[in-house]
Amino acid sequence: MAKPNITGFDPKAFAAASKRGTKGDPWARYEQWRYTGPFSRWNRFKGSFPGLGIATGAFAVYLVAEQLFFKEEHGHHSTDGH
Repeated sequence: MAKPNITGFDPKAFAAASKRGTKGDPWARYEQWRYTGPFSRWNRFKGSFPGLGIATGAFAVYLVAEQLFFKEEHGHHSTDGH
């Protein structure tokens, strides 16, 4: 008969539980929160450049307005090279 473990810790049960559904990593289920919800890769990247979308839109409107309304007029320069 096997001697009872006074600590109550069963290494065989621990090894079996750590391999169940976590592909061998016993801490994987504790790390899952880092990659879900507000901590997902997209949500972390989304806040990296605040105002980039508004700035890009404003710059595009400026370029269109410059082409339509502020045409550079040719012909004010003298033709003698000065």
